[in-house]
Amino acid sequence: MSVNYGVLKGTITGHLRNADDDHYQILVHGGTTVFRIASNVKSSAPHAPSTVLFEELDTLPDKFLSELGALAPGFTKLPSTPGGLAIDYVRGGMVDTKSMKPVPPDAPGVNNDLKDKLEDAVVTAMAMEGSIVYAFGSRWGPEQGKPDQYFHFVPGNGVHDIHMNQGNGGQYAGDNGAYQDGALMIAYPNNTWRAFFFAFQSQTFDTDANGNPAKA
Repeated sequence: MSVNYGVLKGTITGHLRNADDDHYQILVHGGTTVFRIASNVKSSAPHAPSTVLFEELDTLPDKFLSELGALAPGFTKLPSTPGGLAIDYVRGGMVDTKSMKPVPPDAPGVNNDLKDKLEDAVVTAMAMEGSIVYAFGSRWGPEQGKPDQYFHFVPGNGVHDIHMNQGNGGQYAGDNGAYQDGALMIAYPNNTWRAFFFAFQSQTFDTDANGNPAKA
């Protein structure tokens, strides 16, 4: 398992919609540390559709919200075990995988693609003082002496794998594991939430206890 799993808590201070085709880039201050969230809007896996499966929720379990609120700003490493904050799309009960639908990364029109949905949530958070973002995924960095690729802060530092991290085959099989799935959640000061969940069509929801594709 190569996912350095945990959750980033912080304040959104910038964003880039079109920095690259595959991700939406979000600049976050988590305490005294600057991070970049790289949230996938498109898959680069071969032999499968590139369109990402997506679900959005506006309500989350009370216990989960209480534990999120108690976190300190910054990145918190999480144990990949049930009963805590670690997310598992297959086993955790928060995500209804049957309700996940393919949503294009970028398309003509309004609020009909992943970049639109992320941009709306992010811009609203930046406009509403007191909004908090939580990014579940894998941390990289700090990359000492190396500026961030897009926002140019030093050292480069961030969270990616903001998507399901199980059910992979091929070159991504080493990322498989239970209770280590990614998600992006924003809490607004008016007590509303937007929680985003992503999976690739190259992945399967039929996984064993180790997050690997279940054998028939």
